Amino acid sequence: MTGPQRRSQLIEVGRALFAMRGLDGTTIEEIAAAAAVSKPVIYEHFGSKEGLYTQVVEYEFRILLADINNALADEAKPRVLVERAALALLTYIEERIDGFRILMRDAPPSQPEGAFSTLLSHVTARVEHILSDEFARRGFSAADGAMYAQMLVGMVAMTGQWWQDARQPDKRAVAAHLVNLAWNGLTGLKKDPELRSEA
Repeated sequence: MTGPQRRSQLIEVGRALFAMRGLDGTTIEEIAAAAAVSKPVIYEHFGSKEGLYTQVVEYEFRILLADINNALADEAKPRVLVERAALALLTYIEERIDGFRILMRDAPPSQPEGAFSTLLSHVTARVEHILSDEFARRGFSAADGAMYAQMLVGMVAMTGQWWQDARQPDKRAVAAHLVNLAWNGLTGLKKDPELRSEA
């Protein structure tokens, strides 16, 4: 194996073990055994178990942030952008459950406030920008827009955490219900909501 191939292999092995047992519950010996390498190989690439964990978290963080940024990149009405962001998170959870479990778990030294909290801060800033035109059109203040962005991102994030284990209903139905509540409020809920976006 080349150096980059070995590094990728160790990240994959580490992700699976860290997702199952957490940082503290995983030993360097277990990682080495699962990867069929000696402990010094892990130290050579990452310096420590914590170094490997940090790389795993940063790798997953970049994937999820890119997915959400891509969902919000194209011009669309705010409601459709919210749908796309919700679907991006749920798709990431569906396809990379180990990565999501790690992002929800222990904070790496490089992100003491927590990887998922850091990610949500990035996403909230994007959502606040997206909502600004809608709020200006309705006469709401910029401060209100910032507060509502926190609420909206929090609602999607908490639902994603629940859905990682529940997996019912399917992600499109969950996204439709999220947007139904976010857009219509409790008094305007639709009985059978549907997504308006193409994705």
